[in-house]
Amino acid sequence: MLEAGNNSELPVIPGKRYFTIGEVSELCGVKPHVLRYWEQEFPSLRPVKRRGNRRYYQRHDVILIRQIRSLLYEQGYTIGGARQKLAGQDAQEDTSQSQQIIRQMRLELEEILKLLKR
Repeated sequence: MLEAGNNSELPVIPGKRYFTIGEVSELCGVKPHVLRYWEQEFPSLRPVKRRGNRRYYQRHDVILIRQIRSLLYEQGYTIGGARQKLAGQDAQEDTSQSQQIIRQMRLELEEILKLLKR
């Protein structure tokens, strides 16, 4: 995944909580209308909307937009392919977390079994 400083041509993401669409446009090298379009195409990209239907992006949104930009512009994915790639990464992360939880539960159950056998 693209982190804040991995892409040398893009500026570092400042330590703010919320970013306007104009700020995100500059941080990611993508025009605002493209960001609005990507919101329709990528379900995981959902900025907070406040008064006047203004969009406020968080840091994880900016990182996701940079990742989408990389997939589309640098790696040559289509929008559908990029959507599938991102969905696959989410599924892999969910599987990894589930496996860690199962391992931890198993260790705890084994500890309980040892205590009960005493």
